[in-house]
Amino acid sequence: MKTESSLVVQIFTDGACSGNPGPGGWGVLLRYGSKERELFGGEKDTTNNRMELTAVIRALDTLTRAMTVHVHTDSTYVMQGITKWIHGWKKNGWRTSSKEPVKNADLWQLLEVSVSRHEVKWHWVKGHSGHEGNERADGLANKGVDSVR
Repeated sequence: MKTESSLVVQIFTDGACSGNPGPGGWGVLLRYGSKERELFGGEKDTTNNRMELTAVIRALDTLTRAMTVHVHTDSTYVMQGITKWIHGWKKNGWRTSSKEPVKNADLWQLLEVSVSRHEVKWHWVKGHSGHEGNERADGLANKGVDSVR
């Protein structure tokens, strides 16, 4: 993947759900040089994992050209899924090793396309631990929940 800029986009994402399933929200903080952009949204009936995935998809799809991107997430589900598990799921026709359908396959497929457009490095951060970018993404995800209540 050839990217057009030497600057790196820092993306902080989070998902939230009031009940699981229930009303959910996703939040994103993007940083590019000295610029910042916040995004959030929600769905009336969803799960936390769907919101975690949606946050990353929306963030990557916001970028208008191929970039070097560092995604910071507190979701091991998203990070492990896109870097490790997805290869086996695809090989097995979107089934798990126990032959069950992969949950959220629609979003995993969208995420795979979104990731393919960029050079992505993944970073796990501990949630609710005072990490500034993660705390802001969490606040935005909660705004997303509030927007659909």
